Amino acid sequence: MRTGLFLLAGFLLLGVSVIMTKLFAQAFPSASSWATGAFIAAWLALTSFNMWVGVTRAGYSAGEEFPVFLLLFGIPAATAIVLKWKFI
Repeated sequence: MRTGLFLLAGFLLLGVSVIMTKLFAQAFPSASSWATGAFIAAWLALTSFNMWVGVTRAGYSAGEEFPVFLLLFGIPAATAIVLKWKFI
C-alpha cells in the first residue's frame, strides 16, 4: 500500500512539474529541461529519504529496500524523461 501511495505521489509531483513547464515555456525556452531536472533531483531526494527511513527506522536491510527504491524512483523518473523527450 505504501509503495502505491508513494508512486501516486511521484506522478502527482510529475504532474505539477509538467504544469509548471507549460506555464513558463513561453517566457523561458529551457523550462522543460529545468523542470525535468528539478523533478528528478527532488524525486531522488524523496525516494532516498524513504529508503533511509526503511533501513534505519523500519528495520529492513539495504538489500531489501534497494529494489523498492529502484521501483519508486525509476518509474516516475523514466516517465519524466519520456515525457520531455516525446511531448514537451
